[in-house]
Amino acid sequence: MAVIIWIKLMKAFVYEGNGKPELKEVQVPEPTSQNVISKVLACSICGTDIRIYANGSSKIEPPRIIGHEICAEIVHIGDSVRLNGFSVGQRVLIAPAIGCGECAPCRKGYTNLCTNLKTLGFQYDGGFAEIMEIPLQAFRMGNVIPVSEPLEVEDVILCEPVACAFNGQQLLKISPDDTVVIFGAGFIGCIHAELAGLKGVRNIIMVEFSGYRAEQAERTIPGISIIDPGKTEVVNKIMELTEGIGADVLITACSAGITHSQALQAAAHRGRISLFGGLPEPSSGYLDSNLIHYRELGVFGVHASTAEQNRKILGLVESGKLNLKKYISRIYSLDDINKAFEDIKTEPIFKAIVKP
Repeated sequence: MAVIIWIKLMKAFVYEGNGKPELKEVQVPEPTSQNVISKVLACSICGTDIRIYANGSSKIEPPRIIGHEICAEIVHIGDSVRLNGFSVGQRVLIAPAIGCGECAPCRKGYTNLCTNLKTLGFQYDGGFAEIMEIPLQAFRMGNVIPVSEPLEVEDVILCEPVACAFNGQQLLKISPDDTVVIFGAGFIGCIHAELAGLKGVRNIIMVEFSGYRAEQAERTIPGISIIDPGKTEVVNKIMELTEGIGADVLITACSAGITHSQALQAAAHRGRISLFGGLPEPSSGYLDSNLIHYRELGVFGVHASTAEQNRKILGLVESGKLNLKKYISRIYSLDDINKAFEDIKTEPIFKAIVKP
């Protein structure tokens, strides 16, 4: 509470609607009887943030503080706010895609597909700031998730992107006997491999052009096979490794349209394909509908994650089944946030987090 009263201005990374986001001083959210305010403990940089930094985004309502992979500590709860189980001093994760609770997708439990979806860092101010107001709708929808005391911020800050991968895999019905191919061995690709491994999958193939990323993936997830697309033709190699059958599950964990085409070509009959990595515009012309038709392929999209999926990932971290801290390559102060984005362009960083 004292932080909010004594400080009138704070630093935040703000997107104004043109050019790059800028680190600037803005007004601290004012504590009232009807709001909840938190101190940001950490906010990690994801691929979406990188695209915003490079190209902006028409999906953001400016001016907006960006950043949506957030761990925070509640520092103010208004007298008129009624929250069950939350108190000042409590650490929380916030699932950033906040549904309305009333539309058809929300009523079916698909709050991430809400027709009136509002997201931290897009329609609500996000976590690249010292202080943030937590929307009351996030509490109403269960998107604010308590973090148990033994866990450190670094243990849990990556739960949200992992929940997005978990969302994608729920559609794929992965079983232990499946051969799983993952295009991209960055953080998201490795997380997909880990989640598949938790389901008992033994045959995991990763396609990665970067030698450093391939080495990182092999160290992080023992037992995987790596295909270097710079040295071999990807589809032929997958068919060779699967004795001409093709892969049961293929996940495009990168933003390259060619991987969509390769995934279809390398899929076994009745294979399942997750187009996880979104593409820059234009994004058409990569899928052969006859392959989908005659091989009876399932092709799935994925968008964000639900609060419940975030809780399940936090549970895997709490139980020790997932160690996410190992993926944090670098920690930056908010003052150095521009350096963080520039470093990601040129250095082998799995995940960078910002700690205001």
